[in-house]
Amino acid sequence: MRTAKLNPTTVTPLPAQMPQNTPDSVAGMDLTQVVRTVWRGKWIVLACMLCAITSCIGYIVYMATPIYTATSVVTLDNRNEQIVDFENVISGLAGDQASINTEVEVLRSRILVDKLVVLLNLEQDPEFNLFLEEPSAWSLDEVLRLITGQVAEPPTAERIRDKTIDRVLETISVGNIRQSYVFRITARTEDAAKSALIADTLAEIYIAEQIDVKAEATQQATSWLSERVTELQVELEAAENAVNTFNSSTELISPEALEALNRKLKEFRDRFATLTAAESQLRDRVMTLESAFASDDMNRMAGVADDQALTQMLVRLSSGSEANRAAFDNRFEQIVGRARIELERNRSQRATLATSIDELESQVSSQSTDLLKLLQLQREAEASGIIYEYFLSRLKETSVQIGILQADSRLLSRAVTPERPSSPQKALMLIVFALIGFIVGAAIVIIREMRNNAFRTPAQMESETGVAVIGQVPRAPFARRKRVLDYIVNKPTSAMVEAVRNMRTSILLSNLDKEPQVIMMTSSVPGEGKTTLSLGLAQNLGSMGKKVLIIEGDMRRRTFREFFDLGDQRGLLAAVIENKPLKEVVYHNDLLDVDILIGERSSMNAADFFSSEKFAQFLERARREYDYIVIDTPPVLVVPDARVIGQSADVVVYVVHWDSTPKTQVKQGIGSFAMVNAPVAGLVLSQIDPRGMRSYGYGSSYGYYGKGYYDN
Repeated sequence: MRTAKLNPTTVTPLPAQMPQNTPDSVAGMDLTQVVRTVWRGKWIVLACMLCAITSCIGYIVYMATPIYTATSVVTLDNRNEQIVDFENVISGLAGDQASINTEVEVLRSRILVDKLVVLLNLEQDPEFNLFLEEPSAWSLDEVLRLITGQVAEPPTAERIRDKTIDRVLETISVGNIRQSYVFRITARTEDAAKSALIADTLAEIYIAEQIDVKAEATQQATSWLSERVTELQVELEAAENAVNTFNSSTELISPEALEALNRKLKEFRDRFATLTAAESQLRDRVMTLESAFASDDMNRMAGVADDQALTQMLVRLSSGSEANRAAFDNRFEQIVGRARIELERNRSQRATLATSIDELESQVSSQSTDLLKLLQLQREAEASGIIYEYFLSRLKETSVQIGILQADSRLLSRAVTPERPSSPQKALMLIVFALIGFIVGAAIVIIREMRNNAFRTPAQMESETGVAVIGQVPRAPFARRKRVLDYIVNKPTSAMVEAVRNMRTSILLSNLDKEPQVIMMTSSVPGEGKTTLSLGLAQNLGSMGKKVLIIEGDMRRRTFREFFDLGDQRGLLAAVIENKPLKEVVYHNDLLDVDILIGERSSMNAADFFSSEKFAQFLERARREYDYIVIDTPPVLVVPDARVIGQSADVVVYVVHWDSTPKTQVKQGIGSFAMVNAPVAGLVLSQIDPRGMRSYGYGSSYGYYGKGYYDN
């Protein structure tokens, strides 16, 4: 007979119905679900926190070394006050951020710390000189030497000094207070007085170092200035001697005398130009006069001669007197002679003036060169004198500064010897370790939740299997199976019995056209509670006044004998193989008020037995004699018996152990029934732990809605 597929809409709501929208893992959790998950694992979280706090206390008591912190305060004095208004060789600090950062690094420099180590003899302090302690046999260096076979060489003095400086640097911190010129020098050591001493000493070394640097720079500047002044004095004397020597070896010259010569030269050149022009005019006049005389034209001669006497003679000659002609010619010849004499005199004067100009130009050129050289020598002497005077003045100022040097910083506050250690901070460490323990515990709980591969809610099973959930049965309050039967009978209003009753209702209402008669119970693996549910379902059906037969279909384990005292009771083999009447082989249990047909051991394969025609005939015979038949079958993933029996059942009920059976096994078991055309009609979530449900946060509490109705 084909199994009936349960209609999910007919599933009767069960008591302690859990939320249907609860996710099955941390994936997709919102904050509320994460908090619930952590709360469910609160004992793990508390255990982790307790372990962390215990570890912290152990560390503080047995391992932690008290550290004392002392702070010295130094401030930069950027006012640059000076006793004498001299220009310093090294000026004061500018006070900008770059200068402040630089001073922070100077305070942490190895040079200052080296002086600190020497001054306080920290090389003899085991806290800073680790070579004073005996090396541990389990240290990394010792282990490496043991592996490599190397022999430890004694450390050199330089290495000891470097390592000591490194350790001191680790204990010192320097910081600048924002928007100020104040530095805090903090030292952290195992001794309170030592911390204060180191902080104060480093501040004093820093201030003294500023004065030393300035003094050294001033001393170097004084030495250099002294040498330079001596050199400049020699150069000045040489320049002055050169001026004197030049003056003594040349004529007395000056810019005024040279200017007078230039004026005289200009006058000579002007006169020379005038004589040159006059010579041209005189030459032209002589040529004109000679040309007129050669022409023998008296009118022309009188015209070019421009002489009044000659003109009067020309007038008289016009009367025809011979004596006047000779006089005219003599007069003209005199005019020509005077013109020639005047021309020669002009030429003589011009030649003489040209010679004077040449001599004067030579004199001017020579004196200009000498004057330029003299001026250059004088300028060099003056420049050397100025430089000499400047360097001599700086030398005197620098020599005076040696006695009035001031540091750019001053100690603002000395370190106070601490009364209590600054670390370990016990309260803070306890809080931090407790927080770490909480985080570790929460991580463990969340990871465990993420790794969960079992079903906890009906919604999970329905969404992942596609099969309706018809029951949620809490765990029996007793481990012994006989006591479970007493509990089922004597506590009819308990949560467990009510859950079985709801499961029965869902099964009977699964098909309104034809009520199921043969009900098969199975599971994925052993130990999921299907036998207990089968007995509980049979008892519940019997309490309705129905005639019920429960068959032990697991012929291999035969667990019914753990519930009942059966002795040598015959059972399923006698009814099927020997075809004995049911009333002869069944065992009627008065407590449950049902007939029980136990399984018997047989050499025949169980799967072949249930596949036989005789078993089918037996089942038809049982249908006629009983109202309901409940078959408890072996796990489907262990043996094939359940799949064979399922083909003859009206309803296949699949039992799943709450928070135990892996999802893959459940899906595999359901799929195996679908392969033989005997689909699972409904799922039952069994052995639910109410406290576990509350701890997982699924609903306010398991059975909350049944308070006042259940008698557990």
